[in-house]
Amino acid sequence: MATGAATAIVDLLNSRPYAGLADKLDDPAAAQLVLRPFGQEEPPPASRIEQIRAVRDTLVSLADESGDWADLTARLSGSVFNFNFEADSVRLRQVTGDPVVGRVAQAVATLVEEGNWSRVRLCANEICREAFYDSTRSRTRRWHSYEYCGNKVNVAAHRARGK
Repeated sequence: MATGAATAIVDLLNSRPYAGLADKLDDPAAAQLVLRPFGQEEPPPASRIEQIRAVRDTLVSLADESGDWADLTARLSGSVFNFNFEADSVRLRQVTGDPVVGRVAQAVATLVEEGNWSRVRLCANEICREAFYDSTRSRTRRWHSYEYCGNKVNVAAHRARGK
């Protein structure tokens, strides 16, 4: 089952333009909905959208296994955190950088720390490429929806072999 961090990251990745859909970060109301799990309670100013978009695009390339973690590290270098220690917990408190980007960084860090970043994937259907969270035990899911993309691709491959 996807965690809150995973769901928020998948929604952020799916805000990009893909499969004929528009970039949700171009629409202030849609951007607010996508970014709400990261603390954005009102439509974000256009000046912050480009930075968020750059982080999102870097995360997409990592989910597609074509990116480099050093690129994400560089994109997030403006976000600095301090440790807040309590008797039974440790929390990170962001002291510099964009707060939304900082919360995206924390969500990605949670997924990496839990060993679940590899579950964030892009649909194997080249026409679709929707991001999804692979909750299967074997971690082998290839399609965001088997009923739509998986079946469509498999039927096309079957027909091609028959010819």
